[in-house]
Amino acid sequence: MALARVVLASGRPIDLSDLRMSSTYGGLLEGYPCKPLNDARIDGLLRSAERAFPGAPVHLVTPPREYPDQYAGAFGPVEVLPAVTCVGSFRSTSLEPAHDRARLTVVWFQPTAHVPSGHDAETGLLDVAWERLATDEEL
Repeated sequence: MALARVVLASGRPIDLSDLRMSSTYGGLLEGYPCKPLNDARIDGLLRSAERAFPGAPVHLVTPPREYPDQYAGAFGPVEVLPAVTCVGSFRSTSLEPAHDRARLTVVWFQPTAHVPSGHDAETGLLDVAWERLATDEEL
């Protein structure tokens, strides 16, 4: 049973079967949000998603980055990602009739902790090129 059904901009419905949300900067004890920290966080999320959902391709929705007018420290200017990190496992009907279903793991960021549903999701998530990124699987 799906947690939610999201309808992509292409019109394809995809089912969210697993969702992991966390605070983007939860646990940041030292330093400040900056490009090196954000890039390392994103790389870690992608590796974690690959381990959590083996066999499924992983796609990153490129997050928006904000640059507030704050003092730049030793690691460069302050760079802030949206507050909530999301890793979702999605399934849909197969791309090829010979298979049972298609799946894709998506990593994205959003400003609040809400479960995407219907057409109510971040634009980057709705614009995922499912037919190019997802992979078919047999049950």
